[in-house]
Amino acid sequence: MSEAGVVFDRAIGALRLKRALAAGYPDFLLQRAVEDLEERLAAVLRRFAAAADLGTPLPVAAPVLLAKADSLLRMAEVPSGAADLVGDLERLPLAPACLDLAASLLALHGVNDLPGALIQIRRALRPDGLFIGCLLGGRTLQELRQVLLEAEAETTGGVSPRIAPFADLRDLGSLLQRAGFALPVVDSEVVTVRYRDVFGLLRDLRAMGWGNALMARRKAGMRRDTLLRAAGLYAERFADADGRLRATFEIVWLSGWAPHESQQKPLRPGSAKARLAEALGVPEIGAGDTAGGPT
Repeated sequence: MSEAGVVFDRAIGALRLKRALAAGYPDFLLQRAVEDLEERLAAVLRRFAAAADLGTPLPVAAPVLLAKADSLLRMAEVPSGAADLVGDLERLPLAPACLDLAASLLALHGVNDLPGALIQIRRALRPDGLFIGCLLGGRTLQELRQVLLEAEAETTGGVSPRIAPFADLRDLGSLLQRAGFALPVVDSEVVTVRYRDVFGLLRDLRAMGWGNALMARRKAGMRRDTLLRAAGLYAERFADADGRLRATFEIVWLSGWAPHESQQKPLRPGSAKARLAEALGVPEIGAGDTAGGPT
């Protein structure tokens, strides 16, 4: 990948994740994702032979995946006693066509080459294998992004990127198609977490290893006056009636299948065997006709 395409300092990100796991990773968002994963897989009426959990920070998805699969491989991005191997989501250490089910929870938003990572996941699936995963979407931390930019501009006369540019929902469906997935589905939900003050939010972000890992970040820490101004702006604009502050996390879900001849395919234009008018029980309007009605 060219330097221009490198958004994240992956080495710093891995170091922060390692420290977060050692200190006690807050799992409230992951547990929400696991509940959603269980519900989504319950709608899939088949069992899978070989499944893999790719990069999920904690081993919390294992019970859900093993309920649908005969075996489970867990790949972590940093050394962990609960992992079967350590690997990189941008360079998957997996052979082609070795999996029937691949899942990844709240990890893919930290890669520099998301299209490439999705292509590698698709290649690791056998025909008719399923990928399902979630990552943070574009509305995540929109409140914090706004107040940090404004506070830094006011106090320093300039700004430094502080919040990652999370993927937009509209772009992710096309990425799945570009990666070669069949029957792609993308949807999202917004999870609102409330805090007493902005410092509680910042503590949780650090505890999950989600500190600023952008390559373009300013290496010096944030000035105290900038942080205090941001805290004041946050409290002014994003407080509920009880004084607690809202923080938005958008969780975007992706799913797609490795292509297989048995899968449903769209009809070719003009290949329909019944007319829409017949199905609806209404007269068909020709090219030269106009619909009747009051004028």
